Amino acid sequence: MSKAVQTAVMGVTGYAGAELARLLVRHPRLKGATPVFLGRAEASRDAKVPTLGEIHPHLHDSHGTGNLPVEPFSFELMEDLGVEVLFLATPHELSRELVPQARKRGIRVIDLSGAWRLEAGENRAVYRFEDEGSADALQMQAEAVYGMPELHRAAIHGAGLVANPGCYATSVILALKPLVQAGLVEVEHGIIADAKSGVSGAGKAPTAKTHYMYAADNLSAYGVFGHRHTGELLEQLELPADGIIFTPHLLPIPRGILSTIYVRFREEMTSAAIEACYARFYAHSPMVRLYGTTLPQIQQSVRTNYCDIGFQLAKDGRRAVIVSCLDNLLKGAAGQAVQNLNVMYGWAEAEGLE
Repeated sequence: MSKAVQTAVMGVTGYAGAELARLLVRHPRLKGATPVFLGRAEASRDAKVPTLGEIHPHLHDSHGTGNLPVEPFSFELMEDLGVEVLFLATPHELSRELVPQARKRGIRVIDLSGAWRLEAGENRAVYRFEDEGSADALQMQAEAVYGMPELHRAAIHGAGLVANPGCYATSVILALKPLVQAGLVEVEHGIIADAKSGVSGAGKAPTAKTHYMYAADNLSAYGVFGHRHTGELLEQLELPADGIIFTPHLLPIPRGILSTIYVRFREEMTSAAIEACYARFYAHSPMVRLYGTTLPQIQQSVRTNYCDIGFQLAKDGRRAVIVSCLDNLLKGAAGQAVQNLNVMYGWAEAEGLE
């Protein structure tokens, strides 16, 4: 086996960062190159360096994972340690700042934020990036590859910057792409995507709408006609602006996404033909599980890196309901990032994830 790739994780204090740490320290290809875990750059050099176990007690194990230090962020430290790939589990504003600096140093980046996912300026406008249009931003946007291996394997393999997809976007795109690309869906009729996510999708910092007293025993819609992931759906599915209505909801569970998607076909379909379309498209995609006419559930995909897809066809053969489930912290974030690492280096796509 060739020399292990040296990785680093910035933003390890969050939920996705914790999952990244758990996956990377156990990844068979990274043995002999313990990941570098990084905290806030402004932390005092004289202050006690926290450990992973102090931040995430569940990461304590017999291999000493909980004792690994979380160093203050520093490009100099990364260069000294020979970091080749930097994972950013950071807010998009910070990713916009750090990615150009990392790339100038020759460090490959897998960014879990929304900083570089969108190609069209009108879709990026929802983020209100302060550096929009700058030379660095334009260069990085041109270099960024949308990190969905099922769609962009070849480009990810040679990429210097991979923009990890959004969790909702992953569930909806994977459910729709085979059918839309095959020209089966009557796009003019409009697609409806009704998606529900556990509270961890909102991040670790508590808000008025994610604390227990609001979220428990509740179900609420938000981001109607304006959610940040909508642009990803439009771009990756190549839909017109009015081609899909996407409505996210907050579920009173810790993690998991279930997307219920309603489509109309151009002509009468059979269940066998739909199953064959999915099977052809995902024949070489180990992280997509096809359930046929059985509808998947969150409990089957949670804590895995699988996206589970099933459907049911109306008696008229023209209408279908598709259900797509995944874990928002894994296939929707950290697991997909590690999947992208595998593709980057030509390893088995599911390595370290099953």
